[in-house]
Amino acid sequence: MARKSTVALGTTLLLLLFAVTFSWAKLKPEEIGRLGKDLTPLGAEIAGNAEGTIPPWEGGITKPPAGYKKGDHHPDPFAADPLLFTITAANKEKYADKLSAGHLAMLELYPSFSMKVYPTRRSASAPQRIYDATRKVAATATLVNDGDGVTGAVNGIPFPIPKTGIEVIWNHLLRFRGEAAERRIAQAAVTRSGDYTLVKFNDEFNLLYSKEGITEAQLENKILLFKQEVTAPARLAGEILLVHETLDQIKEPRAAWIYNPGQRRVRRAPNVSYDNPGTASDGIRTNDQFDMFNGATDRYDWHLVGKKEIYVPYNSYRLHSKSLKYKDILTPLHINPEHLRYELHRVWVVEATLKKGARHLYKKRTFYVDEDSWQILLVDIYDNRDQLWRVSEGHPINYYEVPTFWTTLEVHTDLQSGRYLAIGLDNESAMYNFDIKRTLNDYSPGALRREGTR
Repeated sequence: MARKSTVALGTTLLLLLFAVTFSWAKLKPEEIGRLGKDLTPLGAEIAGNAEGTIPPWEGGITKPPAGYKKGDHHPDPFAADPLLFTITAANKEKYADKLSAGHLAMLELYPSFSMKVYPTRRSASAPQRIYDATRKVAATATLVNDGDGVTGAVNGIPFPIPKTGIEVIWNHLLRFRGEAAERRIAQAAVTRSGDYTLVKFNDEFNLLYSKEGITEAQLENKILLFKQEVTAPARLAGEILLVHETLDQIKEPRAAWIYNPGQRRVRRAPNVSYDNPGTASDGIRTNDQFDMFNGATDRYDWHLVGKKEIYVPYNSYRLHSKSLKYKDILTPLHINPEHLRYELHRVWVVEATLKKGARHLYKKRTFYVDEDSWQILLVDIYDNRDQLWRVSEGHPINYYEVPTFWTTLEVHTDLQSGRYLAIGLDNESAMYNFDIKRTLNDYSPGALRREGTR
């Protein structure tokens, strides 16, 4: 009996090892050959759907509209599109098969919330060098440390034909967002009655993984450098956060520092991670919700559910418009639906379930990831009672001067408190600048100290 059990155990372990090895195997040449044929250069299906409600991908937006100048707010290339229909609490069941659990809950809880649906425009695009790099790294990219790191990749999407949920999430983490960017934005933690205090930030991103010509060795395990200065209100102004984000956070956790203007000193900030509260967020957003998801992946098991057609925020140029004021957007319970645009798109669905013994505020999260850009568009978030707690929306546009597809506003709605956090408001401020020139020394703790005290 003991020998039989030992043989059975050995067989089981071998099968498990085979399953893990198979799921993490590099793509075969014939799979890579699909990129640019029946799949887009980043791995989405080129064809539209059978009903014709999702069109074929034809390259996305490849150049800015006539008259656009860098630094301007981005004119809406689809402003003439007709409204197809509006999903409301009264008719939500008609569209339920194409709605996330979070959107269904918002429609049920908030009669004032609605979803205006427009024709689907597959506007996502990236530079040709990113397409070329994706084809190259698709043959070499490999998960390491039980999926919590990646090797064999730089510049491109590492897993354009994903076989596992963690590969989809890594595609989001390593997606192209330009080489560097700065932005001036506002954040509002809106109370149930609609009150808020604007918090203003100057953000900088040095996106090392996407630098043209960089090698994996030159990355030295860092994928981006991030700096965020609070400029308002006065009680918070002057605080600066610096983050060095790593490619393998098990091998080397992210490094973070904060400059405190009251103390006039820089200190390490190890709590800028996981479920610790985001800056001035009133506890409505965790650190790893910034950019819809960021940071280490090791506290969750990631299950790839598959691909699905659902209504998602997309081409949110109206929400981004300089003709709007923040007060036009920030209304009680949820942002003003009059300025929102939803479209039918195919998304990868990934369920993240908290590992046994791991700690996090969120027991489960369901991610909806755009097939064309690898941008996370929606997240349904559950508490430790398995109750739907929060809903995150990423409202994206194509920053066509780059080009890159990225959120212009993130909204994190707390269904239990009736509050929400909107981060990325830029209607009344200067726009993204993707032409900044910085050195690595500009993102050192010493530079942070000098910047804070000058």
